[in-house]
Parts: sequence; C-alpha cells; structure tokens
Amino acid sequence: MNTPMVSTPVLQPEWLGQVDPKLVQTGKIRIKNIFIALLLSALFAAVLIFLAAHAFIAWMFANPQVPPLFSNPMAAKGMSYDTVTFPARDGRTFVDGWYIPAQETSDQAIVLSHGYGANREEYWVPMYDLAQFAHRLGYNVVMFDYGFASEQHKTKATGGRIEKQQLLGAVDLARERGAKQVIVWGFSMGAGTALQAALQDDNHIDGMILDSTFLLEPDTLYHNVQQYVEVPKHPSLDLLRMMFPLLNDTSMQQIPYQEVKQHQYAMPTLFIHGTEDTKAPYTIAEEIAANQDSSRSSSWIVPGARHELIYRTHNKEYLTKVANYLAQVDQPNRLIAQD
Repeated sequence: MNTPMVSTPVLQPEWLGQVDPKLVQTGKIRIKNIFIALLLSALFAAVLIFLAAHAFIAWMFANPQVPPLFSNPMAAKGMSYDTVTFPARDGRTFVDGWYIPAQETSDQAIVLSHGYGANREEYWVPMYDLAQFAHRLGYNVVMFDYGFASEQHKTKATGGRIEKQQLLGAVDLARERGAKQVIVWGFSMGAGTALQAALQDDNHIDGMILDSTFLLEPDTLYHNVQQYVEVPKHPSLDLLRMMFPLLNDTSMQQIPYQEVKQHQYAMPTLFIHGTEDTKAPYTIAEEIAANQDSSRSSSWIVPGARHELIYRTHNKEYLTKVANYLAQVDQPNRLIAQD
C-alpha cells in the first residue's frame, strides 16, 4: 500500500519578511564603497611602491657602497709610493690617492681612473696588475679615489659632473710632479669621466685608454635598471631623471653625453670593450670611436667579453694592445727629442 507523500511547508523566520528593502540597498552600497576604497588603497600603495623603488635606485646611484682599501702599492706589488691629497681642478673638493714614481726619472705618467662602485684598487680589473705594468714600462703612476669612494673627502656620485674635476686634479698632480706626457687609463664610468674631462681640457691629457666605457645617458641608465627589475621605459626613465637632481644635485642635462658621442678628440684614444657587456653596451664605444681620427685612434671590441673583465680573460692580448698604443703615443715625443 502506497503512503501518500505530504509536503511540509518551509518555515521562514518571521523577521525575514520584515527587512526593509532600503536597508538591503544601503548594505550593498556600503559593500561597494568598501570595495572601491580597498581598490584605491591598493592602487595608491602600488604607486607609492613604484615611486619609492625609483627613489631608491636614484639614491643608490648617488651613494654606492664602496669597500675600504685593503692594501697599497708596496704590499701588493712592491712599488714605492707617496700618499697624496690634492685639490680637484675646480678647487671645490679634495682627492686622496697614491703617487707611484717610476724607478728611473721619467717625464711620463699614467693616471688610473677607476669605475663606479669601486675605489682606486678596483680588484676585479685588477688595478694593481695594470699599475705594475705601467710602472715597469717606465711611467709614473697616479692612483686615486673619486669622491664617492673616498673615506676622508666624501662626495656623491654624479656621473662625471664632479668626477671630471677630480680627474683633472689628478692630471694636474702628475704635471706638477714633472710629467710632460699624461695618459688617462679609465674603466667603466672612469672612462666616461675621462671623455668628459677631455672635453673641458684637451691640452693636459695626451692620450686615453678607455676600457668598458660607461657614459651616463638615458638609454644606458634604463639599460642598467632593466638588469635588476623589469619596468616600462616611460615613466621610469622620466621619474629617474626627475629624482636625480633631488638626490645627487645633478641633472642628466649636466652630463654632456651628446657632445661626448659626437666629439672628435685631439688626443689618440684606444677603446676597449666586450660584446657581452651588460652594463655599458659596446655600441656606445663603437659610436664614439667612429668619430675619431682612425690614423691615431683605434678600438678593440672583444667577442664574448664582459664589463671590465677583458684583461682577466685576454691578458696577454690586452697588454700587447696597450703597449703598442703607448709606443704610438710616445713616438711624436721621441721625434721631437731627437730633433
């Protein structure tokens, strides 16, 4: 016998039918407002983080972390030296360094211009090896710290604005010590600084050896930022250009990168660069080298070589190229002496 099924009515709370529709609508509006507020807060936080990241990049550029000196020319390579402090060319800052006199009286000097984030020792080049090489060739050698690497006379890193005056101060020191010929041997930003210094004074610099030239310009700056974080070129580059004057007292307009790239320098120059340089594209060195007198200047673009590591990976060829260049620069002086 089939028992008929009886449906039981669903009982609803008495209060449910008493809810005011206006209150429901108000609740929905409140939830919507909360959602919008959270969305705006997240957007604001993202913008704030984006701005803070760019401010940090600009601040880090102006204040690189540089290790202290760990040796000296005598301890590292048995070279006698004088500890020197001298004024920058403009007299606004002082510079600390070492003057390494040649073993025999010499009127030739090489000024070593170190790169960003390093001091006069720049161990990854390594600078002591090249100082010893120049010393054995009979050159007086000047090794010094740019202000951003100085322990006693600290300045901010400015991409060459202040540094070129400090480099010219080192050139003046070599001249005061009797040098009639001064060669600047620069690395990375120290090479870019040499190019800026030579724009200002091409009478006291007789030649330049430029290894892994880094020139602070918008494209190079963005290229380096991209090595650490993927950001859109704009507005990232615009933000950095805006923040630079605020954090290191230097604007991109004060770096004569366009003039450097278009200028034909009076002194013979040897450009050395690697094709796998991720900090300073080798095309910049090629572009500057193309504007020089090919009978006096030359470039050596090394396939597969990385930033400032060319000597380490191709040391014999590197020293041969440099020695041949120095002999070429010295030839006019020899002819004058013979006359």
